[in-house]
Order: sequence, then C-alpha cells, then structure tokens
Amino acid sequence: MKILVAICILHASFGVVCPAQTFQTLSHLKPQKSDAVQAQAVTDLLKRLIGDRANGFVVKVNSYLAADGLDTYQLSSLPSGQISVVGSSGVAAATGCYNYLKYYCGCHISWSGVQLNLPPVLPPISSPVTVKTPNRFRYYQNVCTSSYSFVWWNWTRWEKEIDWMALNGINMPLAFTGQEAIWQRVYLTLGLTQSEIDDFFTGPAFLAWGRMGNIHTWAGPLSSSWMSNQLSLQHKILDRMRSLGMIAVLPAFAGHVPQGIVRVFPKVNYTKLGAWSRFNCTYSCSYVLDPEDPVFQNVGGLFIKEMIQEFGTDHIYNADTFNEMNPTSSDPAYLSAISSAIFKSMTNVDPDAIWLMQGWMFVHSPSFWKPAQVQALLQGAPIGRMIVLDLFAETKPVYQDTESFYGQPFIWCMLHNFGGNHGLFGKVESINSGPFDALVFQNSTMVGTGLTPEGIEQNDMLYELMNEIGWRTKPFDLAQWITSYADRRYGQKNSNAREAWQILLKSVYNCTQIWVDHNHSPLVRRPSLKMRTDICYNQNDLFEAWRLMYDASLSLANSGTFLYDLVDVTREAMQQLVSAYYIEIKSAYENEILENLMSVGGVLVYDLLPELDALLSSQPQFLLGRWLEAANSMASTKEEAALYNMNARNQLTLWGPDGDILDYANKQYGGLIQDYYKERWTLFLWGLIESLNTGIPFSEKKFNEAVFSVEQDFIYNKKDYSSSPKGDTIEITKKIFLKYYPDLMKAGHDRWTRKIKL
Repeated sequence: MKILVAICILHASFGVVCPAQTFQTLSHLKPQKSDAVQAQAVTDLLKRLIGDRANGFVVKVNSYLAADGLDTYQLSSLPSGQISVVGSSGVAAATGCYNYLKYYCGCHISWSGVQLNLPPVLPPISSPVTVKTPNRFRYYQNVCTSSYSFVWWNWTRWEKEIDWMALNGINMPLAFTGQEAIWQRVYLTLGLTQSEIDDFFTGPAFLAWGRMGNIHTWAGPLSSSWMSNQLSLQHKILDRMRSLGMIAVLPAFAGHVPQGIVRVFPKVNYTKLGAWSRFNCTYSCSYVLDPEDPVFQNVGGLFIKEMIQEFGTDHIYNADTFNEMNPTSSDPAYLSAISSAIFKSMTNVDPDAIWLMQGWMFVHSPSFWKPAQVQALLQGAPIGRMIVLDLFAETKPVYQDTESFYGQPFIWCMLHNFGGNHGLFGKVESINSGPFDALVFQNSTMVGTGLTPEGIEQNDMLYELMNEIGWRTKPFDLAQWITSYADRRYGQKNSNAREAWQILLKSVYNCTQIWVDHNHSPLVRRPSLKMRTDICYNQNDLFEAWRLMYDASLSLANSGTFLYDLVDVTREAMQQLVSAYYIEIKSAYENEILENLMSVGGVLVYDLLPELDALLSSQPQFLLGRWLEAANSMASTKEEAALYNMNARNQLTLWGPDGDILDYANKQYGGLIQDYYKERWTLFLWGLIESLNTGIPFSEKKFNEAVFSVEQDFIYNKKDYSSSPKGDTIEITKKIFLKYYPDLMKAGHDRWTRKIKL
C-alpha cells in the first residue's frame, strides 16, 4: 500500500488505479479559512435559523479531527446544559448541528419550508456522539441548476441556500455566478468589440447552455447592470461558502469562443460545431478552438488569471467541452490532446489546479464515447488531477463500465431531476445502496457523493435522504427512516401521514426501471394523438396516499410543510387524472363518439384544469408570479424587465425561439396551468371536435402551427401574475378530493387504469 500511495503522489502517470482515499493529489482541496472563522460562521448560521436559541450551542471547529481528510463532527452535552458541537470544518460542525436538531429536537429544514419547534429545554446527549463521513467530498449542483433554479436569486435567497448546503454536509458546491463579467474583460483585452461580446452571450435564463457552447445570442444581451450585480453577488456567495469551510468550484475555459475571435486572430485553428438539439446556426453551431493552437492557452490562461485575481481560488475548476455535442473526431489522440490542453490552461496559471468534469456526455452519447475514447479523454490529464462526476449514477452509473473512470477519482451523484420539472419521483433503493456498492467496487476511485439535479425545490425527501447517505457507512432501514422523516417534517406523529409516506416510499419514490424522469405527462406537453401516459409506479398507490394525506389534513392544517405536501400529492393525482381524461378523449375521437369527446373534454378544460390552477395558486411555492417577480427584480430599466420576463416565460414553455426544446423545463404553476396549458388543450379539443363534425382528419401539422401562436401569445401577453397565494388549501383540496376520488374507487371503473402504448 505504501508503494501504491507513493505512485499516486507521483500522479500515477503510468495509469495505476489508486484506491479512493490515497489520492494525495487532492489533499490540498480543503477549507481555506481558519478554524475560528468557520466556527463563527456556523454560530451566525444558527442565529439566522433559530434566533436566541442558538445560545444553547457551543460551536467549535478543530481541523485536526480530519487528519485523514474525512470530515468529522462530535456532539456532547456540557455541564451548563448547552450542546457542544465540534467539527473538523464549518460544514462538519453545521451538519452536526442539524443532526442534533433533527434527531434530538425533531426539527426539519427543506426548500419547501422549515419546522423548528424546539422543546423548551434542549434535550441532553446521554453520551458523546462522533460521526465521520466515508467520503472526502459531498458535491452539489448541475451546471444547468444555475439557469433552471438560481437565475433570478438575490443574496437573501442565496444565503438561505448556502445555509442549507452547510447544514446538509455539502462541502464542494459549484460557484458559477458572475463569470460573464470576467469573460467580458478577457474578450475586450483580446480585442473583441462590445457588440461582438453582446451578440455572444445569451439571456440570463439560458446562460448555462451558452457557457457549455450549446447556444449563443438567444434571449440576450446582458446589460452592464446585470454584469455588475452578478459580480457583486458572486463575491458574497464565495465569501459565505468559504467562511463555512466549503471548497468552491470555479469555471474554467472549455474551448468555446465568440465568432469575433476569428476576426481578431484570422490564422487561428478552430472547429465550428454542428447545431445543438433543434436549434439552427443562428443561435447554435459554436466555435471551438483547436487545443494545440497557442490562442487556446492564451484565452484559457487569461480567464483563469482574471478569475483568480477577482475571486481567489480553492484550486478546483469545472470545464465541459462536449456537453451533448460530439467532437469532430473520435481519434483517441485528438481527444487526449483536447483534455490535455484544457488542463494545461488551468495549471499554467494555477499549478495546483484540479479539473472537475461532468460525466454526462458518456451517458448521453454512448455510441461515440466508447472505451478507447473515454479513456483517452480522461487520461489527457494526469491521474488524480481530475475528478469526474458520475452524474446520473442512480440510474446509469458509468464507473462500472469504465474501470472506475480509468483511474481518475469520481463522485457518485444523484441527478434525479430534469428541467426543474414538478413531479413525484425517485429511486430510493438505488441511492440507498449505490454509493456503498461504488465504494467497494474493484479498485474503486470514488471520493464522494453528490447532488446534481438540473432543477431544485422539488421532492425534498429524496435530497434529505441523499445528503444523509453522504455521512453513512451502510444503507438505511428506509421504512424506519421515512417514519422519522414524516414526524420531523410535520412536527408531530400522525398515523395517516406516516402511512402515506410509507406508500409513497414504496411506489412513486421507488422506480426500479431505467427511467429518465422527464415529466412527459399530457398535462405539461403540447397535445397530440401520440402522447405518453406511462409512469414508473402503480397509480392506485398514489391515490391511496392521497386519501391518507387528505385524512391527515384536519390534524396537520397548521403545518406549512404539510400544506406544501398536500398540494404536491394532490397535484400528482390530478396529473394522473389528466392522463386518464386524455385516454378517454383519444378513444372518443378514434371511435368517432362526438358526445363523449365533448363531455370528457369539457370536464378537463372547464373543471379539472381550473381546479388544479386554483390548488397550485394556494401555496407560494407553486406560483408563476413568484418566478416572474424574481426575474423583474433583477432589472434596472423597463426594457430589461421586459427582456427578463420573456426569458423567464420562454424557458418554461418554448425554450427557444421556435419551440426548439418545447416544454423541457415545464412547471406546474398557478397561472401557467390556466393561461398556457389550458389554452393549448382547449384548442386541441376544438380541433378534434371540428374534425368529427366535418369528416376531415385531424392535422397535427396544422394544429402545431396554430398552437405555436397560443404559446407565443403567453410569452408576450404582459399579464401580471400574483406572487401571493390565494385561497384555502385545505378547502380547495377537499373540494377536489370529494369530486374525483369516489369515481376512482368505483368497482369495475377502469377509466383511470387504462394505458396507451408508447
């Protein structure tokens, strides 16, 4: 083992695979702030969270507790009655605080709400508790999260999120905010004009894909006020992350450049990539510099240097050159040269640089990324100087087919969510066993666990479970864990709520198929006669959980987290009812039964969808108005406000000028159901009715042309949507439940369980 460790220290240049904990090349990735600064940051966090009750805690940070690189926290009671929390880092100490609040005080903290009813006296800890994580890193964020979720955030919202990260043990978050301001400086230094730069950057809601070279220009430009505000925000984000002992991942140069580079350097070698997704070259077809051209190192070096001068560094950088875009050559030598050049552009400025790479391309394009190509790309950087995110490991782990990423350290990640869609879904068995299986995989190079959702603020339970697993050495008893979760989330023991969560755990949250849960429900997709209605669970389980949540509502009506869950479960049940009505509509049309078509269609568009809109409008987390208000708050002029409003609406709907990625980022928001989804369904039904009345077959092409106008009208309708909830959630749910649930239970009534084939 000593010999192997020594080889790893020498970067394992001959391809030797290093056991995960022997990667000395990563030993410098650790908190930069002093123990005292981190301890104070955690104390301040507790004050924000529980006010004066924070005086009941004594927080210390002792970095020597993690001499082996593995975060540790210790909990004990002091003679004064205070709770002592000692962590090896600020993050470890914050995690210890939350562990105590959860399992001694029955508290709960999540995106959808908090339950912080502490007992009058803090419960004593009978004997000291020590918890050590088996993982060096607990990573957080997908590069897309910055656009699907964070794009309109101010410092108040970011502060809450960083608190949540620390409490949940996350010590390696992505920090991508404000980078366009740095890029602007670099491009101006290189000789590009401001107009060339303005034409390159996308609008705020699409920056993630501009950064990865998928698109450019669309929904831009970025104003000078946006640039300065985001730069200032990034300073606050990084200061807080680092004060808590987090290792912030900054962006690096991946090779994508504005077209203006070709004007400035007419002899530069470059490749013009093909179009991404359904975009044409007006907004896609990026320019990528040849990695062996000196301009590549010039651009990459300038960016890293400017970034470090502005923000400092934790010595880890993310770059993804081929996100959902295949290289122009599959020659291993070419691929190795690219990754070597990217890594060199980092180390020329920061000799201690570590490259963090998303492994999504290996999942997305397996026909291109075969073993030789994967190995060449990964080993273009020295072994141990790159960390790969096994981005979708709960469904399609890559480490198993790549000999543990051919020796490069990797992080086992749960992706879970696409586009920030609403929808109950999870793979609890996979995430409860997968990280532990990966740790004991032959010659495993696993160094951490991670959360990599494209969008957040959904399915709180799954993320709390995954965060706790990052500190575990063995799987949970899930049935026991979910009972405790329900009790903590609502602040009391309720038998109906407990049973509902047991059912949800075994059904909607236990998909055992290879399933990319991108919400394709007819509710949130452009209507057609060829829609998917398949789901990854037995919907009767969902309906039973719905009944139990309804039965719990009288007892838990004062719990904010329960009201959120009641809406979420009811929303999921109504989504399934939409699928059932769609099947009825399709059957009535194909069998030319006009009366049934009009009857069922009428219930859908005049009853069910307005009722769903009212339900969602009763809780703040499900309001279109909040999303649009946040976008508007970032603007400094009326023109900016109009542009940001368009960005916010377009992302949720057309996702591009012509519906290029139509409905990818669909949401179920109050306001969006009524004025977007309902309008599409109404037009679709009238088209089917007209077809039966005239005997002319329904033309999907003509419908798509007509409905595109409806979709565009929503984006530009200038209608104001309330950011405040309205209506009584309990009463609205009661009305819906009593109206629809009895039909679901009628003996022999098969309307709700019939399927159509894909």
